[in-house]
Amino acid sequence: MRNIVVSEFVSLDNVMQAPGGADEDTEGGFTHGGWTGPFWHDDIGAHFFEAMSQSDALLLGRKTWQIHGGAFEPMPAGDPFGDLMNSMPKYVVSTTLTTASAWRNSTLISSNVVEEVRSLKAQPGKNIVIDGSSVLVHTLAEHDLIDEYSLHVYPVVLGSGKKLFPEGLRVHLRLIESRPLPSGVVLMRYARA
Repeated sequence: MRNIVVSEFVSLDNVMQAPGGADEDTEGGFTHGGWTGPFWHDDIGAHFFEAMSQSDALLLGRKTWQIHGGAFEPMPAGDPFGDLMNSMPKYVVSTTLTTASAWRNSTLISSNVVEEVRSLKAQPGKNIVIDGSSVLVHTLAEHDLIDEYSLHVYPVVLGSGKKLFPEGLRVHLRLIESRPLPSGVVLMRYARA
């Protein structure tokens, strides 16, 4: 059985929305996009590359899939991270997309999400990684399908935005790694208790 690993950048107040850029996701009037920028350290990129190397599939919500696909699909061959992202099988969960052809090696999941994810987990293979995709993460957390949370926790409080954990859900976790980085970010890895 494969593990589902949620890999996220989060603020101290549990916000995961638009870490990468000002216009990445302004839904709900969110104005803090790009909040991770001042805290970048090469160790963050190295950890993410390592996590992706231990995985053989990405599971993403529509918005995150479109953002990632828009960045990685046009990359020419030869970029190590771009090559990894483009060659890896991707599963996009969406009720509005009619095709997943915009990013190579993608498969559309448009119904029976929980059952489809359970089926993916039951297949042999490495980890399945989710990043971004707040609605999908909430759904999978509510159905106890997430095996690990790999979080880069940033020393910032944003006050608003999409949260990693849904309101009202109690989750018991066990710390498996904690590593402070020079920029003030802390890598925190938790498994199901």
